Amino acid sequence: MSTAAAKTEIQMLIDTYRQAVSAKDVDTIMSFYDESIVAFDAIQALQFVGKAAYHQHWQACMQMCPGPHMFEFQAPTITAGEDVAFAHWLAQCGGTNEQGEMQSCWMRASAGYRRINGQWRIVHEHWSAPFDPASGAALFDLKP
Repeated sequence: MSTAAAKTEIQMLIDTYRQAVSAKDVDTIMSFYDESIVAFDAIQALQFVGKAAYHQHWQACMQMCPGPHMFEFQAPTITAGEDVAFAHWLAQCGGTNEQGEMQSCWMRASAGYRRINGQWRIVHEHWSAPFDPASGAALFDLKP
């Protein structure tokens, strides 16, 4: 497989993943992860190890925002080889609160992929927000 073809496949995976998150389709979201996923998410835990743990986390995330969900990516950068790839992007994510108001912020995201049995799988994922070390507060109002 050429690196150009691998990049195209990873871009398609990222696009479908983003659509599944926007639709709050946890089963489809989970279909992209390898059983051995290690994820560093921005909330709730220092790390999630294994698909079952991350599945529970995704379900909890979707319940935090009862209304429509926003999940937009800004120009993912993809580096790919024959069976290993890496991507990073900025993501605007959020959802509606109890008053029906959309609340969102920009986050940083990166993912590691491996081709396993002919299919690309996410084996590592990292979501974070910058913070002010003096106050300890997350900087959710930053924009690209």
